[in-house]
Amino acid sequence: MRRLMLASVAASLAACTTPGEVGDRPKVSARDLDKVTAVMKRDFRDRGQAKVSRVELDDVQRLCNLHGDNPPAEAAKKIEEAQFRTIKFPGGSLMGDWKRAEKVAQNGRGSMWSDKPGEPAGGSCYNCHQLSPQETSFGTLGPSLLGFGKKRGNGPDMQRYVYGKIYNSKAYNACSQMPRLGHAGTLTEDQIKDLVALLLDPASPVNK
Repeated sequence: MRRLMLASVAASLAACTTPGEVGDRPKVSARDLDKVTAVMKRDFRDRGQAKVSRVELDDVQRLCNLHGDNPPAEAAKKIEEAQFRTIKFPGGSLMGDWKRAEKVAQNGRGSMWSDKPGEPAGGSCYNCHQLSPQETSFGTLGPSLLGFGKKRGNGPDMQRYVYGKIYNSKAYNACSQMPRLGHAGTLTEDQIKDLVALLLDPASPVNK
């Protein structure tokens, strides 16, 4: 009986994690989703700053899992509006120092049990995006951002959009694969502003 249960949970977990085209994941039943979460909570343990509470799904994650990243339009709209209200926009210019941002974009550390609490985390931007043309190793899960500011400009509205997207991507696309770097407390306000500059500043290598 236990073996059958474990096999069922393994199949459910595979449905949650099987790689494929972004936005092309299978739907997961509420029963299976709860079963997977229960098993992880039972078997995982707190270790340093890595807490078991991280496996708890919020409304956004649950909705996207249940609908295979393609929830009903009205439900997605409500989620996006609620997520947008969580964004804390600072006053004044939202562009910081692109030179500092390059280190943030390259850095993938932070929030793991082996990381020192309080140490600045990274954004792992290159894991999913092309940014500077000098960097030849980058992921393709997200779109290329090469020339982003050159194509879109760097006015106040664009600064606000980029800041908000980095802070909480779910405010713009409920089932975005991009992590909520500000909402989760992974990156600080200054780090996000620096990343805005990396994307929008004409002097940034991204726009050369």
